[in-house]
This record gives sequence, C-alpha cells and structure tokens, in this order.
Amino acid sequence: MYFIDVFMVFINSLLLIICLLVGVAFLTLLERKVLGYIQIRKGPNKVGFMGLLQPFSDAIKLFSKEQTFPIYSNYLMYYFSPVLSFMLSMIVWLVMPYYFMMINFNLGILFMLCCLSMGVYGLMIAGWSSNSMYSLLGGLRAIAQTISYEISLALILMSFILLMLSFNFLNFLKYQYFSWMLMISLPLMLMWLATMLAETNRTPFDFAEGESELVSGFNVEYSSGGFALIFLAEYLSILFMSMLFVMIFMGGYTMSMMFYMKMLFISFFFLWVRGTLPRFRYDKLMYLAWKCYLPFSINMLIFYIGLKVFLEIY
Repeated sequence: MYFIDVFMVFINSLLLIICLLVGVAFLTLLERKVLGYIQIRKGPNKVGFMGLLQPFSDAIKLFSKEQTFPIYSNYLMYYFSPVLSFMLSMIVWLVMPYYFMMINFNLGILFMLCCLSMGVYGLMIAGWSSNSMYSLLGGLRAIAQTISYEISLALILMSFILLMLSFNFLNFLKYQYFSWMLMISLPLMLMWLATMLAETNRTPFDFAEGESELVSGFNVEYSSGGFALIFLAEYLSILFMSMLFVMIFMGGYTMSMMFYMKMLFISFFFLWVRGTLPRFRYDKLMYLAWKCYLPFSINMLIFYIGLKVFLEIY
C-alpha cells in the first residue's frame, strides 16, 4: 500500500511538472501575441500553425546555445542560482488543492510564504555571483522590492486566515461556495493585484530589469540555459500568482473548466498591463508599499478581527 502511495505521488508530480512547463510555453506565446496586437502587429506566426510551435523552437534554441560565464564570476553560485529559482517556483505549486489528494497541506499558506521568501535568495545570488556592478544593482533593487511587497502579501492573507481560522487552501474553495471573497473585500483584491505585479517583477514594477538604467538587471550576465531557467521561473510565478488570486478571491472548484478560465483571464491581465502602462518610479513604488499598502492592510486586518469577534458573539 505504501509503495502505491509513493508511486502515485511521483506520477502526479511528473504530470504537474509537464503541464506547468507546457503552460509556461504557451503563456510566453500568448504574451507575444497579445503585445503584438496591442501594438498593431502580428506577433510570432511563422513556426507551425499560427506560430504555435514558436515557444518550443525558442526553448530548443536557448538550451542548445553555448553556455558562457564571466571569468571573474563565482562560478558555482552563478551556475546554480537559476536552478534554485526554478526549483522554488516549481515546489510552491505543491500547495494547489487537489481534490484527489496528491499531497494535502494543512499548513499550505505557511509553506507558500516560505517558498516565496526563499525566492529572494535566487535573485540575490544571481545578482551577486555574476560579479558585475549592473547585475548587483538589479539584484538589490529586485530584493528590496520583493521583500517590501511580501509583507503586504502576508498581511492581506492574514485577514482571510482570521476569517477561516485555517491555513489550508481547500477551505478557500469551501468558503466561497455561495459567494466570492471579492464581494466582501474589494479593496484587498485591488491591493493584491498590484502586489502580484510587484512580487513577480512585472511591468509597471519591473525595476529589476530597467533597460534604460540597468541593461537587464540581475540576469545581465546569463545566457543559454541559465537565462532560460530564470525566464521559466518568472513565468511560473505569474501562473502561480494567477492561480492564487482565483483561489482566494474568485473561488471555484479546481477540477472545473471555469477555474482555469478565470486563471487564464488573470494571466492575461498581467500581459494587458505590460502592453498598456508605463514604468513606475522606484521611490514611488517603495512609498506605495510602506506608506499606503502596509497601513491599509493592517487596518483591514484589525477590521476583520473585529468582524470575527462580532460574528462569534452574535
């Protein structure tokens, strides 16, 4: 019996990894198509039918290119930091609440926050080990930004943890059977949207790779497979954040098609924002995190504590 359980976990994890990688491949294609149509052009349309094979040809090209590395870099750390980022982006997906119980997390929210916090180390090591001033600056900016917005992320989550008194993501789906969470927490939802963009270093908060001043940021010295892994980690984070948003605010049943349609819409929102908004200013980003989101999320947390106590009494 024990052997069957281990075998099933292995098979399910393998299926998850394959589905995620295919999902990321087509998300990059969707991004290039969406940006193309926003800018009134076609996007990739030559490789395969309507460019459907373009992501796979890009992956083959990236992984078959020569791997270069700066001669003064700290080679082992330089080499393994993209692998660390990629592995953490994959591991965090284990918290997705499967109804057939591949792995059931009663403390899924804590596990997710730990994995997101560990992601900072991938950025830090990638920026520092390249031994380039530009990548170090990009890494420092990315770390400061990620840490700042993780605090808002955790505080927003704490409001819902207090309402449900549980760390299990399955309860989010159970509690939203009749009504979505965004009906009672619209301000928190809007804050979460902006925090998602900042947490994944996406436009308009992509200061880690401000082209005008940092020539691509912490990944400037990476090429070939290393760059591809950093790229994969970023897009896995986008998909994960979309899934998290749907699970927390829009409810649903993870085995229904509607859940994944909502997830696709939130992923599309990331791309829509990239094609529409200009880049923020860095000091305004930090002001937004510490002077606006932090006080507001603490106030909302106190409000939800009061609401919970009121409901318990009456």
